[in-house]
Amino acid sequence: MTTDELLFQGVSPAKLNLFLHITSQRSDGYHNLQTLFQLLDWGDDIRIEANQTGKITLACPKIPLAPERNLAFKAALALKAYSGKSGLGTHINIDKRIPDGAGLGGGSSNAASVLLVLNKLWDLNLDTGTLAKIGRKLGADVPVFVHGQSAWAEGIGENLTPVKLPETVFLVVKPKVSIATAQIFQAKELTRDTPAITIATFFEGRYRNDCENAVFQQYPEVKAIAKWLGQFGTPRLTGTGSCLFLECQSRAQAAKIARQVPASSTAFVAQGVNQSPIVTALK
Repeated sequence: MTTDELLFQGVSPAKLNLFLHITSQRSDGYHNLQTLFQLLDWGDDIRIEANQTGKITLACPKIPLAPERNLAFKAALALKAYSGKSGLGTHINIDKRIPDGAGLGGGSSNAASVLLVLNKLWDLNLDTGTLAKIGRKLGADVPVFVHGQSAWAEGIGENLTPVKLPETVFLVVKPKVSIATAQIFQAKELTRDTPAITIATFFEGRYRNDCENAVFQQYPEVKAIAKWLGQFGTPRLTGTGSCLFLECQSRAQAAKIARQVPASSTAFVAQGVNQSPIVTALK
């Protein structure tokens, strides 16, 4: 391999949950759900270098976590362990733009990006299904980023069906709070018995996010931003939040609304894509 072949730079994408239904609670404490993952053309800038030092190192300056708590670092360790090749090494640098506790899947996306890229740079030639199984042990949302396609998801999020979606422009707004997924899934206000729907039902507009009620009760800041966004359309919560998103007719319209967002929140404009920027770049 040349030096260039040992280096990858790209965008580790964020995602939106276009809806989220909780259909039941399992005996193991997890929840069965239905959701539709929409990948975005916006995310974290990630740079991955492969080497033969046997060491795995990570720099993520904007998130002051020990590397051992970072999903990208854990993903590299897991892939190396699976390969059984002790000499494999890497340095990962992540310029974070996706905020934590936002419902945008930043950590899961970073982990999937590492699995996909190092599989190529380390010349492991593992298939996507194997990478997804490794990723699932790191987090329920990792497999959708490994497969790299917008998808309908069921089970705890691991049963995926690729869906081609309109490449809609979104305004995404983050209130000044971060929300732990486990906290919302444990909330007494959470609806846990929504009847299952079909993909066709979603496209007929009959869906919601079952987490909204619990989030709005526990985080009035999120409810207030949802009410403010309501003057421009129908805002929706992504995942367990805290981000809300609004479908827009154009980037210009989204940018105009973004300039008006209350100072207590931040906003960005992104477009939905049907294939992950990471997957596209690796091809």
